[in-house]
Amino acid sequence: MQFDEELAKVLPPDIPHRDILIEKSSRHLQLIEQANAFMNLTRITNPREAAIKHVLDSVAPWRYFKDAKRVLDAGTGAGFPGIPLALVLPEVRFVLAESVQKKARFVDAAVESLHLPNVYVSAERAEERALVQRPDIITARAVAPLHKLLDLFEKAMKMGGAQLILYKGPEIEAEIAEIRNATINAEVVEHYQLPDNMGTRTLVRISSANAERAELHRRAHTMRQ
Repeated sequence: MQFDEELAKVLPPDIPHRDILIEKSSRHLQLIEQANAFMNLTRITNPREAAIKHVLDSVAPWRYFKDAKRVLDAGTGAGFPGIPLALVLPEVRFVLAESVQKKARFVDAAVESLHLPNVYVSAERAEERALVQRPDIITARAVAPLHKLLDLFEKAMKMGGAQLILYKGPEIEAEIAEIRNATINAEVVEHYQLPDNMGTRTLVRISSANAERAELHRRAHTMRQ
């Protein structure tokens, strides 16, 4: 299938490393197509739909990740959003956590095939990896309700100052209201519409209020010195 042609049509012209993104994402989608013959990685295999729902959706909010040093992709599945983001942001270190072993093996092989030195695949639960890695950002695409993700990662947020940047669907306000409290900041930072009426994405950022206050105090102290 001509994944590269569809990627060239849908990816924005100003995205960093666009040519590499098209080339290696096309190869990634081909590997997924081949693996789907013997394992269920994704039901989305049509070239245009895959280009939009897998790659474009993953990289559309890349600016929210560009200043991070370490990003943890929780439940990466076939490698989204971690692999496309890693192609756009080669200076950022990505850990792709996938506890389903056969999926983790596929992603690990894909990363090796694509020659991605800034990506490491972890075949373990993301909440356990987060306590070891101490990422700046933990991300996930629509894998669980916000309260569940907060239960999993609140310890990592408080201990290491990580923030969650989550790809969610259009109806999210009730979930945000459910988790918002004095110790948690939760906000919608962006809405975007996928082409061809393939859905609306809401990007949600969740952080520990205590961690944010500590960071503000650290910056103020640094400025006074």
